[in-house]
Amino acid sequence: MDQTLTITLFTGLMVTAAYVFGSISSAVLICRIVGLPDPRTKGSRNPGATNVLRIGGAAPAVATLAFDILKGTLPVYGSYFLGLPPFSLGLIAIAACLGHMYPVFFGFQGGKAVATALGSIGPIGWDMTGLLLGTWLVTAVIGRYSSLASLVTVVLAPLYAYWLKPEYTIAVVMLSILMVVRHRANISRLLNGTEPHILDKTQRKRKKAKTD
Repeated sequence: MDQTLTITLFTGLMVTAAYVFGSISSAVLICRIVGLPDPRTKGSRNPGATNVLRIGGAAPAVATLAFDILKGTLPVYGSYFLGLPPFSLGLIAIAACLGHMYPVFFGFQGGKAVATALGSIGPIGWDMTGLLLGTWLVTAVIGRYSSLASLVTVVLAPLYAYWLKPEYTIAVVMLSILMVVRHRANISRLLNGTEPHILDKTQRKRKKAKTD
């Protein structure tokens, strides 16, 4: 079989698999398991780890984060070992993120896919992963906005890729554009000063406990 046709077929199969796997909403499932409200109806109404942290605490949030990262890592890593080229890996990463954003199993009501995007970029290397995590953490600590930390991280991601492994730059650029577009509502709220902080609900509980 022609090599180009083989790559195209395997890319198509992995894109489909990545979307289906990405459509498993870990935030919703974990909240159901531990008896928390549906994260699509509480807090920021975003089914992601940050909102699970707000409504349920650290343990379910960490579990959600880990699963969301794996939704990006597993299909991209698997495709990498199949020998697919960087452009195909970029399409597969985007498919995993689209699954998280518009999950076929959960009424197409998904999250921002930041953790899934991070997981899909992770196979580029530990140095890339460390830079992305460091950027997110530093920005989150300084700015106290999860969305701002995510936006800064995805904007810098193509620069990191170009510096470390230039052959993946185009794939990372495609993924970063998707992330920025998905965060357009957050950008508007950040500019208007109405975006919630990472630990808004936790902070309110602490203040209330002090006054009781």
